[in-house]
Amino acid sequence: MTTTIQRENPIYFFSKDNTPVAHVNPGEEVIIETYDCFEDQVKSEDTDFNSVDWDKVNPATGPLYINGSEPGSTLVVHIDKITVKSKGVLSTGENLGTMGHRLNGLTFKIAPIEGENVIFNDRLRIPFRKMIGVIGVAPKEGAINCGTPGEHGGNMDTTLITEGATLYFPVFHKGALFGLGDMHASMGDGEIGVSGVEIAGSATVRFEVRDDLNLHFPLLSNDQGIAMIASESTLDQAAKNSVEEMIDFLSPFTDLGLADLTMLMSAIGNVQVSQIVDPKLTARFFVPRWFLNAYGIHSI
Repeated sequence: MTTTIQRENPIYFFSKDNTPVAHVNPGEEVIIETYDCFEDQVKSEDTDFNSVDWDKVNPATGPLYINGSEPGSTLVVHIDKITVKSKGVLSTGENLGTMGHRLNGLTFKIAPIEGENVIFNDRLRIPFRKMIGVIGVAPKEGAINCGTPGEHGGNMDTTLITEGATLYFPVFHKGALFGLGDMHASMGDGEIGVSGVEIAGSATVRFEVRDDLNLHFPLLSNDQGIAMIASESTLDQAAKNSVEEMIDFLSPFTDLGLADLTMLMSAIGNVQVSQIVDPKLTARFFVPRWFLNAYGIHSI
């Protein structure tokens, strides 16, 4: 059985107070339709800045109530497929991203899709690098807008969140209250100009609920390895948190002391930048799968 969740009435905040649009059983295949990050308001490159409702940026479809998920459990999300629409939008401008101090006004670019390429101009075709920017669960406390990442997930803008990846989220509230949005046909690590190729589309996902993992931050798994994702007010702190959380997470699976595990992670692990333009900055610490295989860690 496949359930399709349409994108009407999206959420702009992750919160325990959001009303679920559907109840989903673990193992059930779900297709989640999404707007682009501008809620499809940018129709042409001449779109007026003042015509865009900026309170409707980064909408997420949801939330979904995942049956069986309880506070303290882990929600596992398998991303089986990402489908995008026929055109994307890029944007940058004054006071936005890392170059905003040298830009004037706001610039939009409409980028058609041909096959598995984004048409940037007459000379440049960008190969697909499809990924999901906003994905997460209701946070522990309060309401967090969909443009801000945190321990609940949210706008992590991490290029590894693509087809074939599996995400693990700590569950803070009954039902988890999961949502996603902000897809990209392509985006570079950092998203330095404050947008990738923003695009509407759909994601096909499946859920699991696990009680055997102790997670505080989102964790990503793919064929290459695993990444702990952390978001903080500075990139330095985000990177440090991702490393420490990964070491604490891996320690119970090994017979290594803290010093040995730290030396090993310094030799084989990689601190990577996800994004540097959102209200909180996001880093990840990546560990290769051969290490997991060596210690028989096959459950993540």
